[in-house]
Amino acid sequence: MTLRTKYYEAKLSGRRLMEVYEIAPPRVRQYLKAETEFVLDRLSPETTALDLGCGYGRIIPDLLKKAGRVVGIDSSWGSLIAARAYLHGFQGFRLLAMDAGRMGFSAASFDAVICIQNGVSAFKVEPRTLFEEALRVTRRNGIALFSTYADSFWEHRLEWFRSQAASGLVGEIDEEQTRRGEIVCRDGFRATTFTPEDFRRLTHGLPAEVTIQEVDGSSLFCLMRRH
Repeated sequence: MTLRTKYYEAKLSGRRLMEVYEIAPPRVRQYLKAETEFVLDRLSPETTALDLGCGYGRIIPDLLKKAGRVVGIDSSWGSLIAARAYLHGFQGFRLLAMDAGRMGFSAASFDAVICIQNGVSAFKVEPRTLFEEALRVTRRNGIALFSTYADSFWEHRLEWFRSQAASGLVGEIDEEQTRRGEIVCRDGFRATTFTPEDFRRLTHGLPAEVTIQEVDGSSLFCLMRRH
């Protein structure tokens, strides 16, 4: 288990992860809704979708409104246990403990692979490897969606993290080490951001048509359509 995985298991899994979203200020809630809607607009009842880093299942109810079947994976058992309770009564989904960098699925298993809310930073996986693995399990003409924070959203993001720190959900923010685009906490937590140039570099040469789009002035999406 990596240091990043241990951090999420110990401090940001299950009920504690839910609290992160419960204390989100209005502008952050708008950002979260806009991200989800951007994804939903690209799904259909025929879609089999994979939610990378599903956590407590936050977006799975929304995904089930549009997709025919949803699989959520996470490396945290605490979050998966919480997800099972959170999704009680829903059907058409499956939850699995799995490493997003080395998934146990056959190639071309999904129509849509989804990794939003800056999940590409949260995984302790080299981003290029994460993108390659996401495309491996994506069917031809299917999509892989990754998002990060838009640069213009920085102040709202920092405010949200300060609220999390004040609530004891993450460590105290190291104001000296934190700089635009990267949040550093004194307990070792670090959250980065990806630019359009980063996404272009990371996807260069991959078997996909790549579109990079800012949404709501808060998210930057990298959409890869598998060749």
